[in-house]
Amino acid sequence: MPLFAQESLNEGVKKREVFGWAMYDFANSGYTTVVLTAVFSAYFVGVAAGGADWATFAWTLTLAVSNAIVMLTMPAIGAYADLRAAKKRLLALFTVGCVLSTGLLAGVGQGDLVLAVVAIAVSNVFYAYGEALTAAFLPELARREALGRVSGWGWSFGYFGGMLALGLSLGYVLWAQAQGLKATHFVPVTMLITAGIYAVAALATFVLLRERALPQAGAAQEGLAASLRRLRETWLEARRYRDFAWLLACAMFYQAGIAVVIALAAVYASEALGFKQTETMMLIFLVNIAAAAGAFVFGYAQDRIGQRRALAFTLGGWVVMILLAWAAQGPGLFWVAAVIAGLCMGSSQSGGRALAALFAPPERLAEFFGLWTFATRLSAILGPLTYGLVTWATAGNHRHAILSTTLFFVVGWILLRKVDVERGRTAARAHLPASAAMAK
Repeated sequence: MPLFAQESLNEGVKKREVFGWAMYDFANSGYTTVVLTAVFSAYFVGVAAGGADWATFAWTLTLAVSNAIVMLTMPAIGAYADLRAAKKRLLALFTVGCVLSTGLLAGVGQGDLVLAVVAIAVSNVFYAYGEALTAAFLPELARREALGRVSGWGWSFGYFGGMLALGLSLGYVLWAQAQGLKATHFVPVTMLITAGIYAVAALATFVLLRERALPQAGAAQEGLAASLRRLRETWLEARRYRDFAWLLACAMFYQAGIAVVIALAAVYASEALGFKQTETMMLIFLVNIAAAAGAFVFGYAQDRIGQRRALAFTLGGWVVMILLAWAAQGPGLFWVAAVIAGLCMGSSQSGGRALAALFAPPERLAEFFGLWTFATRLSAILGPLTYGLVTWATAGNHRHAILSTTLFFVVGWILLRKVDVERGRTAARAHLPASAAMAK
């Protein structure tokens, strides 16, 4: 079977539409790669917050607040999107919001902490909304038995978008440093590069991707109250979706560990190992190459050996990666850890999304991915905030903080053992609205 087989897609779905969907992963990857991981995190700590003892905690707290906003609002937004068949319209709105607020980061200079906090919080909220809504299109595009590989296509292609944004940013940083320019000059330019790539690449999504859902009966006369009632029905039916619930609990922990790597890799490399800005950017570039390979290869592997087994394997890899990063005294071993992190990042994020898609009832895709986002945003609060608190409590000891991250992956692996893939798939297919169930 060809790598990109038409047989992997649902009837009526063309490959160009999947390309358009994957282009959104391509578009928004630059935000996580350049803004959250490689460049702005260290800039926030060292420049906007002036390198204060509390600077790392301030960074993690800012992310925590923005993720709390997403966690509390995205499930209702997902329910609204399903009722109104509004996934694509809302995705466009959130894309514009993230692009503009990322551009606003270009105005952050020495000591501009308030502007940095506001712009990061707003951009991260819109980024997370967009990520959840684009994931909700996956079950409409891919056949159930091919969710892993199609999810892998999107994740792996997305990392090339991150590499493009990071590569252009790195090129500009090297030129600026050769001219004797400081970070307060070249970091803002990288924010504009990232926002520009996001805006241009996302256009392909809105041209090629279709909104297949139809507004549900009476949706035109209903608003937020109906969306919240819809969400309440899902919570009331939670016992029927116990495998989805176990997956959410598992994801909350292992994604907390991943969130630490995304939000604090550059800070750890700089503070614990003395990496310079260009060295950190090259390191993250390598991580993206490995992540693209991991997402693509494991997308096929999980369809062959099973999603749960593949995800469990990557969680073990994360533990190995953390231990290597903690033991590293110089760049050599840390580069090895970075490659392992990339392989595990692509595969575990793609695998989790594929399992969530498998467990989501067809008529409640955005709503269930809203719940998925609730779990992943909670993890994005738990992980980095724990790291920040450990560094604060240990007078800035980043090695203790990174070692504590191991616990998240171990707990995630334990909870994953509770997930029964076939039972969860069956529950999704047998879905009945709560009102119909009560009538019976």
